[in-house]
Amino acid sequence: MSTARTVRLLVPSAAALWTSALGLWGLSRQNSVWRDEAATWQVARRSTAEIVQLLGNVDVVHGLYYLLMHGLFELFGPGTAVLRLPSVAATAVAAACVAALGHRLAGPWAGLGGGVALGLLPAVQFYLQEGRPYALVAAGAGVSTLLLVTLLEGRGRTVHWIAYSGTVALCGLLNWLSLMILPAHLLTLLLSGRNGRSGRSGHDLGGPGEPGEPGEPGEPGEPGGRGGSGWSGASAGLGKRWAAAAGAAVACVLPLVLFSRSQSAQVSWIPPLTWHMLIGPAVLLAVGGAGALLDRRSPHRPGGPSAAAVGLPLLVVPHLGLVGLSLIQPLFLDRYVLFSLLGLALLIGAAIGVAVRTVSRRLPRAGWWLLPAIVAVAAVALLPQALAKRSPASRVDDVLAAADDVRRLKRPGDAVLFFPSARRDTRLVSPDAFSGLEDIALARTPERSGTLKGVEAEPSRIRAAMLTHRRILLVTDTPAVSRPPATERDRMKRSVLRNHFRIVTDTQTRGRRVTLYERRV
Repeated sequence: MSTARTVRLLVPSAAALWTSALGLWGLSRQNSVWRDEAATWQVARRSTAEIVQLLGNVDVVHGLYYLLMHGLFELFGPGTAVLRLPSVAATAVAAACVAALGHRLAGPWAGLGGGVALGLLPAVQFYLQEGRPYALVAAGAGVSTLLLVTLLEGRGRTVHWIAYSGTVALCGLLNWLSLMILPAHLLTLLLSGRNGRSGRSGHDLGGPGEPGEPGEPGEPGEPGGRGGSGWSGASAGLGKRWAAAAGAAVACVLPLVLFSRSQSAQVSWIPPLTWHMLIGPAVLLAVGGAGALLDRRSPHRPGGPSAAAVGLPLLVVPHLGLVGLSLIQPLFLDRYVLFSLLGLALLIGAAIGVAVRTVSRRLPRAGWWLLPAIVAVAAVALLPQALAKRSPASRVDDVLAAADDVRRLKRPGDAVLFFPSARRDTRLVSPDAFSGLEDIALARTPERSGTLKGVEAEPSRIRAAMLTHRRILLVTDTPAVSRPPATERDRMKRSVLRNHFRIVTDTQTRGRRVTLYERRV
């Protein structure tokens, strides 16, 4: 195997291994699971028919992900490792894609730097160990962007267009907001067509700063091969094929988009967009912009896009698109555009590649140590955040801790109440902890009703049931994160407990509160 091919394999492999190590570190978060992950856990444990029934009422946007996790739970059983390992593996794939892109567009040091940088980004470290679909979307974004670059370089075939369209569609089915990658890719296509380059390859395949192996030639007679310029002449044809592939992907996802609009009440809790919510994205865009400016100093492969032409649209367009949507309906949550951070990592990698080449011209040996030094400094600087994101305190609450408290406090004949009813997720994730307890407010189970939290009885019936019990366990939120009762049922629960019961034990653990009430004599 040639040195060039060895490096092409080692760069993404090293990035994937590094990211996997970050993901496996502290994976269980001290055996804690928070409410968003609890939704995945309890739905994945249902039958396929029950999941389909649920999706007709709620959470259809996560339907494909729930079915995937259902299959994994059936194969390996429920647990924190099974819940989170798909996100670890997906982020490793995303890092490998960033590394491959950086290597191809700006050299191996840029690729390795970008792939390693992705796993260090705080937002990525949060969702790297999250039992939700956002890391899977990021992996799909990385694969689709790598396919796009292959096509822009003139090396693609029909199968690449099919794979590109299918990957974008799959991401859209996991989270339809990921379709914002399409205008980002369109901008990359336009920038590459307008600024097609020719010249010497700048890939460092030996030591830092050494000239690299020239790019592989394109197909005979095909404009846009790496062996020469002429990409712009083929841009119209590429544009039409891209439009067809993008249109097919959108057509696959459009029914999900339209149906999910009927469930828009699910996101009604998201606050309206404010200026201070834009500070974080503005910082990310500034860092990415600096990386794009430095990338202008980097030699690029002939006939293909630059790292800036790929990374900057991938970073900027989804953020701007989410801001635009949030002006119509509040939707501004960073996890919806987590995949855009692949663009930031690619631009950081390009900047690192420029730094390595600059240092190597004056101090050849120092160039080899620049990337490890940068990674070490960044890892130490971000260590407090990395530790925090691997602790149970990094999430709003801990469903499993509350279940442990219930298991310890319950006695035969006790009843249990949930306030609000969404806190029933504690029971759904850990049913064994609630064995022997009567859920006195529940009229129809979540599985039978096709809901996440079940259907509760009328307030008068709940009141009557409460007054027939001597001891009641209440599972609710701690005061720091609780909200005033929003329904008549919850107001009635609180009133009866206050007027007819007294507190015997009150435990608060990681955002959840379990209170034991005893009937006054």
